Amino acid sequence: MNERQRSAVHLGEHELSEIRMLIEERTGICFDESRERFFSTRVREHLLEKKFKNETDLLRALRKSNVEYEALLERLLTQETSFFRYPGVYEAFEKRVLPELHTKKFWKDPRTLRVWSAGCSTGEEPYSIAITIADALSFADAWRVEILATDVSRNALHFAERGIYSGRSLAGISEKQLAGHFTPVNDGQQIKPRLQRMVTFAQMNLAAAVYVGRMDFIFCMNVLIYFSEDRRLKLVQRFYDTLEPGGYLFLGHSESISKMPVKFQAIVLNDCILYRKPTAQELQKPELVAEGLA
Repeated sequence: MNERQRSAVHLGEHELSEIRMLIEERTGICFDESRERFFSTRVREHLLEKKFKNETDLLRALRKSNVEYEALLERLLTQETSFFRYPGVYEAFEKRVLPELHTKKFWKDPRTLRVWSAGCSTGEEPYSIAITIADALSFADAWRVEILATDVSRNALHFAERGIYSGRSLAGISEKQLAGHFTPVNDGQQIKPRLQRMVTFAQMNLAAAVYVGRMDFIFCMNVLIYFSEDRRLKLVQRFYDTLEPGGYLFLGHSESISKMPVKFQAIVLNDCILYRKPTAQELQKPELVAEGLA
């Protein structure tokens, strides 16, 4: 589609606003003013590709058909990601967080480790978590590792379950990691079965409160930015309630929960901030919890 075709389609502000409201109502995802141009361009592209006569017909189809609605949502949510996208986060996970967990749970039977990758996109994040655990946790095979990877996009999840990656997606993978955790295939590198067994993919809308059980760690990187302030607060509170005492929440570099009334402890490590849920004993000692409260 060329620029002339794109500009030939005029989208009414009223219809755009209705489409925006429909998406926020169903998913909680908010396309605010900062993403206005991106939003209108993607909607225009969709309208042209699907050969709708005008935006009113598109809006009618979105309301009537889940297939049409999901097709537009996929176009709006497409994002590029990669393995170990934020090296500082994975370094903190490996050197600070996993040793702490190892000490806490080593003598438990069974030795379980539960992680939630909330907004996992095409799977690079949960597999990066699995690689870090496999390489860093002493006697990793003696642990029952369960990584729940959720996303609202069906297409992203199908890609993730296939577990085949290539190109820029693998830029953050070392030669040692590539040899240890991937198998070369015709169209790229495939995650080995041992890691695939650690990860369960499921479609989930984070705006809907779904019970996932207790988690040791939650990764939700570059997802909160898509929600309104009210929904962000509800989601962060839900993460807090879901975490085991002493568990950690990992967020993206541009995301902060410092002004939220949630009792996380903020721990600064190099260029990243980890959010830790205090234990019951720590909550009884306000002077301890006050240090670095988020």
